Amino acid sequence: MNTLIFRTVAPVLTALMLLFSVFVLLRGHNEPGGGFIGGLIAASALAVLGIANGVDAVRRAIRFHPLTISGAGLLMASSAGILSVAFAVPFMTGLWIYPVIAGVEVPLSTVMLFDIGVYFVVVGAVTAIALALEEREVE
Repeated sequence: MNTLIFRTVAPVLTALMLLFSVFVLLRGHNEPGGGFIGGLIAASALAVLGIANGVDAVRRAIRFHPLTISGAGLLMASSAGILSVAFAVPFMTGLWIYPVIAGVEVPLSTVMLFDIGVYFVVVGAVTAIALALEEREVE
């Protein structure tokens, strides 16, 4: 399915899907959604780009090896649990800070850090699998 229309629409569709995946990620700890579903949507967006423009286009777009992205996400998700132990509370207890940025109090938590870590793990792992399958198919 390598039509001109698909190749033309794929970058726009990919951008919209990535934006929606971030929306789903950020609303995840208040409503349905979160890191896993957001990561699947982002990996699907990269798969659409790969189908339209090839594996090299996806590798240029993400700039890092997918397993490096997955490893960074695993580090972030684990640090959310380790931070709670460092503050002498039970493992994976949510901790909150309220920094003031540009005059606005922004609540940040280890729950969000965990969700973002899961997002990167899913994006990296699913993208690595999709790229490996696409490369195998081309050969």
